[in-house]
Formats: sequence, C-alpha cells, structure tokens
Amino acid sequence: MAAVALPAYTVNSPMESNRIDRTFKVLRARGAKAFIAYICAGDPNFEATRRLALSLEKAGVDILELGVPFSDPLADGIVNQLAAQRALEAGATPAGVLECVQQIRRDSQIPIVLYTYVNPLMVLGFEAFHRDAEAAGVDGLLILDLPPDEDGPDLEAVGGMRRIRLIAPTTPDERIARITGRADGFIYYVSREGVTGEQENVASSLGERVEAIRRTTVLPVVVGFGVSNPAQARQVASLADGVVVGSAIVKRVAQFGAKPEMPELVADFVRPLAAAAKEG
Repeated sequence: MAAVALPAYTVNSPMESNRIDRTFKVLRARGAKAFIAYICAGDPNFEATRRLALSLEKAGVDILELGVPFSDPLADGIVNQLAAQRALEAGATPAGVLECVQQIRRDSQIPIVLYTYVNPLMVLGFEAFHRDAEAAGVDGLLILDLPPDEDGPDLEAVGGMRRIRLIAPTTPDERIARITGRADGFIYYVSREGVTGEQENVASSLGERVEAIRRTTVLPVVVGFGVSNPAQARQVASLADGVVVGSAIVKRVAQFGAKPEMPELVADFVRPLAAAAKEG
C-alpha cells in the first residue's frame, strides 16, 4: 500500500485539550475508569442513532464510538458487519454520519470518536473529511486499516481531533513504541486476535500487554474486542484505563431496532456494564 498523505496534526500535543482529554482527566481525578460504547451510525437509521447516543450517555457511557458504515469491514465480526449492512441499506453515507454528529451535538457534549476504514475517507477526500468532521463535533478518529507506517511523511494535525491508534496482542515491543509515538487521545488495545465479537473469557495476557504499552506512553490505554458482560468489564477495567464494548451493544440494537423504545432498552443493557467498568 502506498503511503497516504493526511492533513497535518501534532502528535501527543499538550496544547488545547478536546473532550476526550477532558473526560480522561476528570475520570482520573475521581479514580474511575472510562466506559466506551461502540454503535454503528445509521443502524437502523440516523434518528435512532441520535436518540441512542443520548440514552447511552445517560446510562453512563463516557465516550461514544460511532462506526462509519462500510461495505467491507474486515476487522469486524458478523454482528457489526450486519449492522453496517443495515445502515447502508437504509441510505447511510459518511456525510450523513457527520450530520448525525451535528444533531447529537445539539443536546450532548459526549466525546465522539469515529471508527472507520480508510475507503470512506478517500471517497470524500482526506482534507475535506477531517475539516467537516471537526466542524461537526468529532473529537477523534480511529482508522482501522491505516497503520502509522502508511500515513506518509506529511502527517500533522487533524485540527483538534485526536488520532487513536490500535495495538494488537501480536505487536512487538519495539513497534508498540513507534505506534504510541504517533498517537494521541488514547491507545486502543485489541485484547485478542481476530475480528470483533463477544467472548467468554478475558485474555490471560491482558495485564502484561497493557503494562508493556504503558511503558511507552502516558496516554490512557483502553481495551476492547470481546468484552460483553459486567464481570468482564470489571476485570478489564482493573487492568486498563477504560473498557470498550461494541458487539454486545450492537446485538441489542438489532434485537430492539424495530421498537420505538429501542434506545431505552439498549441503555438498560449498557447501564450495568458501565457501572462495572467504573468500579474497576
């Protein structure tokens, strides 16, 4: 893959903080951990996403990951794949996702991270996407299939948005330092190999891997991929700075999507997860 030149941003910038930075600062002062929820924007439609975002915040979600629907989500398991398919079939587009963020911003200041693949950004153009995303109220970008090596030499700031980086269980220690050096906001540790999806157990190597990452950065380290119940959320939070839950939530969106009260029903599922994570 050829190097992709992205708009400039300053990695690990200590300057003006955004909502992500402020949230982790407040949580650390309280001795609490972050609970991050993933949902696919536009599933089942953008109005439902807006309402769900507000309900999730009330249920204890600290940071919201909004998936940008894509036809070939290679890092996602079947639950998230189907969510993207439903959103696309309902007419979701990257521009529509940004408009949805604007609608959420009318009622909420919850930090929002866009979880996306590189192709949707290429369609709109990197500079235009970054400009429009920041204007809409996006706080961070997690581009799943664009590793730091492919960012190109001209990578500088995405304005005030944070560039979230992924680290896998198989990432060598020397590469961890290179990845964290090109990150800000927080580090997302993928707790297991493979795609997203609910798992029965937390990886036994989790604590060791989180510590290896912490030796290279002062950024918060959050853990996702496979966390699906309060016990797992509590266990992961005891070892990391935050917990990400996605597939288990998206599964409930699919289950309750046709009901007008879907946001409240999903929030009822999320509430004990968020509480458990904060206990960690």
